[in-house]
Amino acid sequence: MFTKAQELLASYFGYSSFRRGQDETIKNVLDGKDTVCIMPTGGGKSICYQIPALVFEGTTLVISPLISLMKDQVDTLIQNGISATYINSSISITEANQRIQLAKQGHYKLLYVAPERLDSMEFVDQLIDMKIPMIAIDEAHCISQWGHDFRPSYLHIHRILDYLPAKPLVLALTATATPQVREDICNTLGINQENTIMTTFERENLSFSVIKGQDRNAYLADYIRRNQKESGIIYAATRKVVDQLYEDLMKAGVSVSKYHAGMSDNDRTEQQELFLRDEVSVMVATSAFGMGIDKSNIRYVIHYQLPKNMESYYQEAGRAGRDGLDSACILLYSSQDVQVQRFLIDQSTGESRFSNELEKLQNMTDYCHTEQCLQS
Repeated sequence: MFTKAQELLASYFGYSSFRRGQDETIKNVLDGKDTVCIMPTGGGKSICYQIPALVFEGTTLVISPLISLMKDQVDTLIQNGISATYINSSISITEANQRIQLAKQGHYKLLYVAPERLDSMEFVDQLIDMKIPMIAIDEAHCISQWGHDFRPSYLHIHRILDYLPAKPLVLALTATATPQVREDICNTLGINQENTIMTTFERENLSFSVIKGQDRNAYLADYIRRNQKESGIIYAATRKVVDQLYEDLMKAGVSVSKYHAGMSDNDRTEQQELFLRDEVSVMVATSAFGMGIDKSNIRYVIHYQLPKNMESYYQEAGRAGRDGLDSACILLYSSQDVQVQRFLIDQSTGESRFSNELEKLQNMTDYCHTEQCLQS
């Protein structure tokens, strides 16, 4: 079956071989093993479920938290000659029902849905009439309350596994997971921890640096001026700072977009598309931006403020250089940012997770003071 997978990789995606971690994950899945795949941003996680979906009979269900990106992923698959669709709140009920009926008839190899769709037993009942050989769970760290992006709807995924007449294979994928989060993923989904495949988070084309004791605004303005032809992301901790940086860069003549949760869905989508299509060179955003974006030519990621933890930092910084070319990951450190993140943790974290989040913040702060290799 793996030979078949290699042939499909070449014929549909034009690659002659799998990347490190893809081959082991796909072999595991084709051998019928429920699997957790932990692969850094840009490592090619989607191939790990798209190829098995082509090998298996039936429709693979892909659970993805990002409604705005489902269409992009499906459009790319269709362009490659692979039948796929999505069902989410952006389409009408009539259109959703039509797609469900086509899925029941085996018309699609992949069906993308948001995790919130699983809150509806009416939708779950429809899945009984589909042949579902595998469920792929993207951004699987959202399952864990200890993860940096917990989504309660992810906890309902196991309900489908118990409900379907024939239990499908499960492939859980994420770019970042601490040992505690990995254990949560395995326990929630009933996956043997031995079937966890991790690839190294070291990426030779990325340079990591922490800048301390400099005027951040002056550094940022100078860096963008020197790299004005390159695409880059600037992350800030709060919406207020994002808005201020956006205004400052606009006044300086920089082609810039912004993205945070305080904007309307339409505004966020419009701003994101400008950046993805290279119509602007810089994106200023909170951590709300970036999960699952498909843009390979990002030459730098600058954290204007301290991220809340190492998981978030590596996932966000890892959006640079996905095309393999040299790229920079720069963190502008100020001790004041520790208090900002402490305040944000205090405002948004339940009592049970508070000490854990503070410990993660301390680890993030320690990283900024390390003298060792910043990728290790």
